[in-house]
Amino acid sequence: MRSMDSYPKAAMERAMKVQEVILRAMAKKITWWQAAEILGISDRHMRRWRERYEEFGFRGLFDRRRGKPSPRRVPMAVVERVLGLYRDQYFDLNLRHFHEKLVERHQVALSYSWVKGVLQGAGLVARGRKRGVHRKRRPRRPLPGMLLHIDGSRHRWFQDARWYDLIVILDDATSEIYYAQLVEEESTLTVMAGLKEVIERKGVFCALYSDRGSHFWLTPKAGEAVDPHRLTQVGRALRELGIHMIPAYSPQARGRSERNFATWQGRLPQELRLAGCATLEQANRFLREDYITEFNRRFQVAAAERGSAFVPGPQRDLQRIFSLQFERTVNRDNTVSFQSLSLQIEAVKWRGTLAGCRVTAHQHLDGTLSLSYGPHCLGRYDATGAPLPAAASTAPGRGRGTAPFPCNPIPKTYPTQAARAQL
Repeated sequence: MRSMDSYPKAAMERAMKVQEVILRAMAKKITWWQAAEILGISDRHMRRWRERYEEFGFRGLFDRRRGKPSPRRVPMAVVERVLGLYRDQYFDLNLRHFHEKLVERHQVALSYSWVKGVLQGAGLVARGRKRGVHRKRRPRRPLPGMLLHIDGSRHRWFQDARWYDLIVILDDATSEIYYAQLVEEESTLTVMAGLKEVIERKGVFCALYSDRGSHFWLTPKAGEAVDPHRLTQVGRALRELGIHMIPAYSPQARGRSERNFATWQGRLPQELRLAGCATLEQANRFLREDYITEFNRRFQVAAAERGSAFVPGPQRDLQRIFSLQFERTVNRDNTVSFQSLSLQIEAVKWRGTLAGCRVTAHQHLDGTLSLSYGPHCLGRYDATGAPLPAAASTAPGRGRGTAPFPCNPIPKTYPTQAARAQL
């Protein structure tokens, strides 16, 4: 039997062209008479080429041999099934994603290279461009919890006219996704909600790497360095927890996060379509209950060292820390004006009146409001400014949508950034 290397170069190129045209016709990208016209042969001769290819595969396009086909040749029924699955059901998946579906859902045990070659030969997938100059990636942190990335990506996640932001928090050491949520728009409140949830589940981490968005940093002049001394609401909350913030000055600097979002954009819209998710609520439920686990199973890597840099956080105090905080002066009638509302302060035992005092108004993630003076909670209010029952203001926080913080906050016992840097 002649080896493939023994054929002349011209014969190899001719056979590859014939195979490509046949695959296009099999994928119904062109008709068979159009395939014959491209090859410059008659319809009858085209049928002979097709029969020869179906019987002998690629080798049959060379020497018209007759006999038993190679045992390694993929049956034409399988080829047509693969092309049909991609054309009819998985048309918007990338090659790697489609190959995973073939193996897991359809038990088609073919190599990735073979699937790639067939799809490209049939014209269903464009051939990739050559790689550019090699660049060395920044080494990962050795322990989980030493550095977390946070970023948002605006995209048509439902493959229609709707645009949403996907907020993702991942670990630099392992690429594990700790939080992924679709929101109307990335903002201070949505970012705080994600950070609070991660700290509640995992603990306080050492550093956060982010872009220079206005909810993370204040930049005096566009394109220049950030001002590390003028804190945003997010910056103030993380400083209270001793978390160091690191700004990124280019997309290349956030390479790990940017590559992660390229994977999300190449997979999540198709997964949402296959799962039948058409609303924001359905998509976020799918993310929480199914897809984050699946994503981590595929793309999470092992940390370089054993252990963790996470430390337990102040669970009850997080409700106060992750709130929008504004200073206000108490009016003479012991009310505080805040966002067109008048918040009434009840009498306290430790002072006759609070008129003229500077207090802090808290806007919590669940929409409620509260006032504090030093360590004292002066009252809690709903979104309309109506006082909430006293029991609600003393109930410990139990996660999202619960009471913000007690009237006597617990002491801050979590370690400082300098102490955690020795981990």
